[in-house]
Amino acid sequence: MAREDKERWDEKYLNNPIPNEPIKLITQYAKLATGNRALDIACGMGRHSKYLASLGFEVDAWDISSVAINSLKNLEHIHPKEVDLDTAEFPEETYDLVICTYFLKRTLFPKITRALKPGGIFLYETFVYHPDNERVPTNKSFLLEEGELEAAFDHEYDIMHLREYWNLDINGKKSLKAEMVAKKKSGSMSDEDFWA
Repeated sequence: MAREDKERWDEKYLNNPIPNEPIKLITQYAKLATGNRALDIACGMGRHSKYLASLGFEVDAWDISSVAINSLKNLEHIHPKEVDLDTAEFPEETYDLVICTYFLKRTLFPKITRALKPGGIFLYETFVYHPDNERVPTNKSFLLEEGELEAAFDHEYDIMHLREYWNLDINGKKSLKAEMVAKKKSGSMSDEDFWA
């Protein structure tokens, strides 16, 4: 397991207040999923897992932080699991809904696609690189490039909603973000197809 990542996130969740309200993307679009199996990738303290459970989803909540995962134990309809996303194996065609917010690991894109059932919904939101950003991760590899989501997902999904927009945080700092709602097309794919 990536020990440094685990320690960093454990400390963050212990010492920093984390928002408890789900983001608008999730509240607006989660109900598009036709079944009730969901995966929350890098779930953190579970604000989205809890919201999905309230809608009737059975939620697999994955995170590297034991602090985060322990906070979700014994909650109805939530199945927390401590997972190193560098090495995680995703079950095939299992989920009706996959969500991922403010976490970017490009090698997960084909795994997410395989994990979704045909017709399954993928909801994604994170930061986009821009020189005018005032508050984003400092490591550029954790930031999308402008237009990257469409290029990465257009051929395997019907993209139902996609936008890049400027957002102000609670301290008035601006950042460029991207959000996407995508429905997996029928038919299978390989890693080679995905990155072609």
